[in-house]
Amino acid sequence: MKNVIGYVRVSTSGQAKDGYSLAFQQDEIRSYCQEHEWNLIHIYTDEGISGAKVDEEALEVDRIGFQNMLEALSTQSIDAVIVLNTSRLWRSDIVKVLIHREFKKYGVDITSIEQPTYSIYKKDPNDFLINGLMELLDQYQRLEVALKLGRGRNKKAQQGGYAGGRAAFGYKAQKGNKVIEVHDKQARVVRRLFDLRAQNPTWTLSELALQLNQEGHTTQQGKCFTKVQVKRILDRKELYQGLYRYGAIEAIGLHQAII
Repeated sequence: MKNVIGYVRVSTSGQAKDGYSLAFQQDEIRSYCQEHEWNLIHIYTDEGISGAKVDEEALEVDRIGFQNMLEALSTQSIDAVIVLNTSRLWRSDIVKVLIHREFKKYGVDITSIEQPTYSIYKKDPNDFLINGLMELLDQYQRLEVALKLGRGRNKKAQQGGYAGGRAAFGYKAQKGNKVIEVHDKQARVVRRLFDLRAQNPTWTLSELALQLNQEGHTTQQGKCFTKVQVKRILDRKELYQGLYRYGAIEAIGLHQAII
């Protein structure tokens, strides 16, 4: 036996135009399920909302009943959503693409009483367009998020604040803080390394690493220093002196200098 949920929708103009009242749609869905001996779990309802309305910011269909239905799909084992016709779910291509994407996420199909052969999994030329639009939407969302994050990080960096990423050895980044903080134990290692470099200018990176290891200092992972890690610290001298770099941005850092 199939487990299904129903969905009905009318808009103010749509109800007057095509006569598909909520009660009519609900009765048709119940009769259809009884005829096919399907288990109708619930019928979700949206009244007075257009099938073309979309929340552009969240890229979600802006309907309470529809959102409740999606929540049910995510928590229950549902085979199909049954509607009088697909126009109850969408009246625009953009909403159609979004709904197909959500339903496929949960492995749910659409049963349309007035379109008995309809399936979102049926192969036809429109699949190429739908899949292409879905990919474009996903790519757009990723680019938009990256752009917003980039702008925010650049602004923080221009002000000398912590713009994200792993904190350099000698500092720690606390979630929610705009400024990196000095890590006391690691900071002592940084100071010692720069002192060794000043006192022994001819030493190689390997010799500097060996000296740190002999003195018992360790990396963030508690391991011995290598010449690569030593070079990484020495190359960040400006940061340890109070300057902050992020990409091409350079500013007086808000963080405390170590050396």
